[in-house]
Amino acid sequence: MINRFDRQHDFVPQDRLEHLTTTVIGVGAIGRQVALQLAAIGARRMQLIDFDSVDPTNVTTQGFLNSDIGQPKVAAVCQAVSGIDRTIALELTDDRFRAKQSIGDAVFCCVDSISARASIWRSVQHRCAFWADGRMLGEVIRVLAAVDSRDREHYSRTLFPQQEAHAGHCTSHSTIYAASIAAGLLVHQFTRWLRGMAVDPDTTLSLLAGELVQGQARLATAS
Repeated sequence: MINRFDRQHDFVPQDRLEHLTTTVIGVGAIGRQVALQLAAIGARRMQLIDFDSVDPTNVTTQGFLNSDIGQPKVAAVCQAVSGIDRTIALELTDDRFRAKQSIGDAVFCCVDSISARASIWRSVQHRCAFWADGRMLGEVIRVLAAVDSRDREHYSRTLFPQQEAHAGHCTSHSTIYAASIAAGLLVHQFTRWLRGMAVDPDTTLSLLAGELVQGQARLATAS
């Protein structure tokens, strides 16, 4: 009998996933892709948090189906995740993230403003073991990860005031391929952490320029 996880055995330790809850805050452009990839690699418990509903532009840029239009995003993503693995335990919050809300061991922040990120970070930074944040403006992607005090200190410095960000939300000019790449980079950092490897605290990828910068990159995006 074929085990569906056989081909990723060397990269994703299933025994660690068995005991973790993952939380995806914001299930739009990047967050939807993160949730689907987590489901594919074998996440067992997942929280999905978003207050928004699917609109027609989300079919093009976020990968939702035409039949999803008008539904809460968390409900549409729940259905897609269950289509991959119906045994995943899913907790849906059709609302904004609230400071007192419970979270999982690993948190993926995929919201579209610096102010929202800063608010969430203040609430969860000492409550999660793994934190990852995906930011995107057009074809420029920035992925930040934090698992220790040094990473967390660096991440806090990236939360510049909203007025210093580029105008508009990070998903105001976006594509499905950029969102998918951003999600892949986020989930890659997660699997590094699962394997006990060091994470990359700050990675910036410009698809247009063909440039990848790792370390403490400072390229500002809209979020």
